[in-house]
Amino acid sequence: MGRHLILLAAATLLATVAWAQDDPLRAPTGTDLTPLVSIPAGTFSMGSAGSSEMPLHRVRVGAFLMDRAEVTNAQYQAFCEATDRTLPVFWGIERFRCGADFPAHPVVGVSQYDAEAYARWAGKRLPTEAEWEYAARGGLEGLKYDLADTVATDEANFKTSGNDGTMPVASYRPNGYDLCDMVGNVREWTADRWGVWKGDPGEVVHDPTGPAEGRWRVIRGGGWFSGVSCNTVTVRNVLPRHWTDFNVGFRCARDQE
Repeated sequence: MGRHLILLAAATLLATVAWAQDDPLRAPTGTDLTPLVSIPAGTFSMGSAGSSEMPLHRVRVGAFLMDRAEVTNAQYQAFCEATDRTLPVFWGIERFRCGADFPAHPVVGVSQYDAEAYARWAGKRLPTEAEWEYAARGGLEGLKYDLADTVATDEANFKTSGNDGTMPVASYRPNGYDLCDMVGNVREWTADRWGVWKGDPGEVVHDPTGPAEGRWRVIRGGGWFSGVSCNTVTVRNVLPRHWTDFNVGFRCARDQE
């Protein structure tokens, strides 16, 4: 009987893996079934004239998949329970809407180490900085935000929106790639180290991944505690990768199969 149970379990596992491989919009491991959006390959002008946002330069990004929304408290709790990982530092603090009482809100108080661990568990990875900005633009160029040069308080969650905290993910309209909260709600970790572009602005760079060395890691986008001008698709900020913050969360990406 025991042998039959083992064979049945093995067959079930193989069927689950096969199902995940047949459907590229599903995570192959863990219990993270966040819808993944297919982002087409393309070339765009990355950055802006702002000193912290690098000079404008041309970047070519290959096709990839990206979480439609930020990772939630419920999803991160499932990861912690499955891997015996410590819950975020702000867990259970109502002020930051972090904990089991706010399952659909984006998780905050996670380091880049934590975000990378979650992504591996879910069969994904963190997006590069170039992928993040390209996806945030939603197929549009030359705009401060994802749809226009301005953003209204009912279109995204930022400091003057009147919410005084995170909102459930996907509470606002998606961008042109059907991604939610690329403007507002929480800042998001990327995979890249901080660096300033020093190449030829006219050269097209393919899938850049940032400097090979450096202490600081890039976070992108704005958040509920950020002013509207800090919620643009080009704004850059940095933190040490072990740092945790009540305005920083993440979403995952995956290679196109």
